[in-house]
Amino acid sequence: MGMIDTETATQPPKRLSAGVVVARRQGGHWRLLILRCYNHWDFPKGTLEPGETPLAGAIRETAEESSVTDLDFRWGEIHCETAPYRRGKVARYYLAETRQTDIYLPIAPELGRPEHDEWRWVDFDEAGRLLPPRLQPILAWARNKLAG
Repeated sequence: MGMIDTETATQPPKRLSAGVVVARRQGGHWRLLILRCYNHWDFPKGTLEPGETPLAGAIRETAEESSVTDLDFRWGEIHCETAPYRRGKVARYYLAETRQTDIYLPIAPELGRPEHDEWRWVDFDEAGRLLPPRLQPILAWARNKLAG
């Protein structure tokens, strides 16, 4: 029996988090949901649980962080990943459309308060101003997919 190489390009990174770029149509234009924790803006995302697929984790984290459960993955399971950051962590984002407009920030049981301080539906320009540099490629990818 030959050795199995577990360090292939097809393996997910050891520290993978997953989330969703949540988009909705408003007045003929796309709006994206972003969340703020302290002074950091991001799309809904979080750490995978043991045995959880990245897509399942992205759906769970989006519901836990933003209350969004109406997700239509009309582009399939396409995703885009950040470059490694913070000790090699990689964030994978899927793209989904929602019709849900009412958002609330659920209480995280382990914190006793919501994980985030604020949420906003933003256009691409505002997202570009608020999101950190590591998320600019994700924003450009989502913009490209939504324009198509």
